[in-house]
Amino acid sequence: MPRSLVLIRHCLVLDTRIEFYQSPYRGHANQWLLLCAAGISAEQPSLVKVQGPFFGACSVDQMLGEIVQNLLEMGYEYSAEPPIWRLHMQAQLRALRGPPLA
Repeated sequence: MPRSLVLIRHCLVLDTRIEFYQSPYRGHANQWLLLCAAGISAEQPSLVKVQGPFFGACSVDQMLGEIVQNLLEMGYEYSAEPPIWRLHMQAQLRALRGPPLA
């Protein structure tokens, strides 16, 4: 699985967008986090979630594959559009890590 992925569902005049990003959990050997941002395509994300830590890249790949499969069954489609909410997910990662050590 790629480290970032975008899914879109077309519904009347609004497109619902879900972006995923896999990130190593810094300071934790071989642990990974799965981040998800969701909302309306032309707006800011209404939700940013983090799942994990997962032990190893294969574990996070498997979890992402299962989530994507469920969303595809619900009518979402893969999108070739670039991720647009990466900064929101990076802010969530910074909040998880806490303040930097002095």
